[in-house]
Amino acid sequence: MTTYLATDRSTEKPVTLHELGRMYADKEPIVSLTAYDSSFAALLDRAGVDIILIGDSAGNVIQGHKSTLPVTLEQMVYHTECVARGSKRAMVAADLPWGAYQESKEQALRSASKLMAAGAHMVKLEGGLCMTETVRFLTERGIPVWAHIGLTPQSVNMLGGYRIQGKDEANAKRMKAEALAHQEAGAVAMLYELIPAALGKELTDILRIPTVGIGAGADCSGQVLVLQDMLGIYPGKPARFVKNFMDGAGSIEAAVRNFVGAVKDRSFPAPEHCY
Repeated sequence: MTTYLATDRSTEKPVTLHELGRMYADKEPIVSLTAYDSSFAALLDRAGVDIILIGDSAGNVIQGHKSTLPVTLEQMVYHTECVARGSKRAMVAADLPWGAYQESKEQALRSASKLMAAGAHMVKLEGGLCMTETVRFLTERGIPVWAHIGLTPQSVNMLGGYRIQGKDEANAKRMKAEALAHQEAGAVAMLYELIPAALGKELTDILRIPTVGIGAGADCSGQVLVLQDMLGIYPGKPARFVKNFMDGAGSIEAAVRNFVGAVKDRSFPAPEHCY
């Protein structure tokens, strides 16, 4: 782990889609954390985080809402601008928020274009088969898309809460079809949230693009956590897949470096963080 703890990595070659492909081919784990401002973006960047995600989780951890649904496109553009100013090496990904892309492919293009103009290198959107044509529409127009299936927080009301997805055979089969369809549509990466570890491995093995998990087991191509969860500062009981990396760390930057090292050497997530 010490390889990733000692140096300022923000001076290294920027993480591009080509570099993500290289990491995927070399089976080097991809590290992602959320950030919403320039200062934390710079800290994550020099600590070696590969993808900084401006998540609509800002609705929970920044704004104090109970879900991500109140977050607006204008707010996401603002946070993306802030993070892009602070990041030098890391790839910057931004969530398309609720209501900014579901209406039509054209609406999705307008919204994604604003996030890209604000400094994002790719956008993330939630949804299964109903979103594959949107993914195709965006990628054909030069916008890299990170597709998100499993637990999709923007659909929390339809899902009946924050529940593990893909536990039964029918839903696991559906998710496999969704993952393959997103890949065929041109998605550059997949995010799996809150699914059984065995399914996370299956969904990773069937694809030719990187997969990043949050509560999806240790066999994904990489891992992502919400920064406030990883630092143990978000109030309430943490999810099983969360580890508090501030425990035993002397600073926030040390905690982030410990997270980077733990993902890179595959000691996180451990069995106790998986379903």
